[in-house]
Amino acid sequence: MLPTVLVVEDEPAIQELVAINLEHAGYSVMRALNAEQAMGMVRDILPDVVLLDWMLPGESGLGLARRLRGDERTSGVPIILLTARGEEQDKVQGLESGADDYVTKPFSPRELVARIRAVLRRRAPQLTEDTVEIAGLRLDPATRRIHAGEVLLELGPTEFRLLHFFMTHPERVHTRTQLLDHVWGDHVFVEERTVDVHIRRLRKALTATRYDRLVQTVRGTGYRFARAPR
Repeated sequence: MLPTVLVVEDEPAIQELVAINLEHAGYSVMRALNAEQAMGMVRDILPDVVLLDWMLPGESGLGLARRLRGDERTSGVPIILLTARGEEQDKVQGLESGADDYVTKPFSPRELVARIRAVLRRRAPQLTEDTVEIAGLRLDPATRRIHAGEVLLELGPTEFRLLHFFMTHPERVHTRTQLLDHVWGDHVFVEERTVDVHIRRLRKALTATRYDRLVQTVRGTGYRFARAPR
């Protein structure tokens, strides 16, 4: 599943240029011309990153950034501000509004793609193609291969995504609802107990190599992926 970027830019030429370059870089792109249009899209599909122009008609980019940060559903979505305002006080104001990064116009498409990848590594590493390894268990999203030492493991697509999310967020406790949101996707309505079914399948696939011990149940809360057996 491609990471989704919402581009909120009222200049059609700039919006088109950004969108084309992001699509070439492997992203799915949503487009909005103003804050209200953007919020309508976000209500239907939660993007993985928001590229937000500061000077929008109506509500400004700063105002939209504050709204996104103030809503529990969108509070964790990375935001990158696009603006021609390059003074230090402007950058501080933009970051204080909730933005994760700040790109000054004019910018190169390569720089913009690099900034997006950087915020995803910080805020949503499960959406990158970086190889991740814990205690000898190695997962490569680009090739969709998982090795336990020299042993190649076979996982279903949902178990693969679940393990990838766990390995990019080790030692954190996740509720079933959080796992549904991050692994199955926003606005996907399935029973919370579906998580338990796939946890069992994941553990079964890891049992022969004893990595199933890293997938731990936290009673009354959810699940955790440990860096080492406990």
